[in-house]
Amino acid sequence: MTGYLDPKGHGDRLNQFTLVVPDGQPVGWAMNLLRKPDRPHLSDRVYGPTLMLHLCAAAANENIGIFLYGSIPQVLESLQQNLQDKFPNLTIAGTISPPFRSLTPEEDAEYIQQIKDSGAGIVFIGLGCPRQEAWAFEKSQNLDSALVCVGAAFDFHAGNVPQAPSWMQKFGLEWFFRLLQEPNRLWQRYVLLNPLYLILLSLQLMRLLPLKTPLKKDFS
Repeated sequence: MTGYLDPKGHGDRLNQFTLVVPDGQPVGWAMNLLRKPDRPHLSDRVYGPTLMLHLCAAAANENIGIFLYGSIPQVLESLQQNLQDKFPNLTIAGTISPPFRSLTPEEDAEYIQQIKDSGAGIVFIGLGCPRQEAWAFEKSQNLDSALVCVGAAFDFHAGNVPQAPSWMQKFGLEWFFRLLQEPNRLWQRYVLLNPLYLILLSLQLMRLLPLKTPLKKDFS
């Protein structure tokens, strides 16, 4: 929805990413409803926190270092410890908790150099949408590492924020659980954007609204 409402900004960035995955259950359902007959059926969503664990497991097996960028120092400390406990062979090459403000050019250059010097092959970014996608887009030209935006995965895997029960995730109600957990931060996203999402999806299903900007690459 953020990309749709900001097609020349966030939407344009998303269309240039190598891979965009359906993190939300309702997005996965919509992809199946709108898919072309010759396209495969999506059996499940690609959940960011689960994707992060799969990538960490693969990185541990392949001896690829990871870097954690985002959140606050306390969360990063717990996240790092929990990931090491789960994947003893995982190399966490470094962590950065950037300030919650615009970086100075000197700070930005220092952080980029720190990531480069770490030798990490994967950088996980947990800054929240759309800030994390904007950062990944801007830094993709400066870093050779794979940049993976995982949103709330840092808080979940650090044990800082509880995840929705599996049955709520299965039935697409994770948004409601998160709204109850963080109403002040998330009310606008879900109370205003969820109904608009359903309206736009209905218009697409009735062929009254085409895709605003077709993806340059189709990985569905």
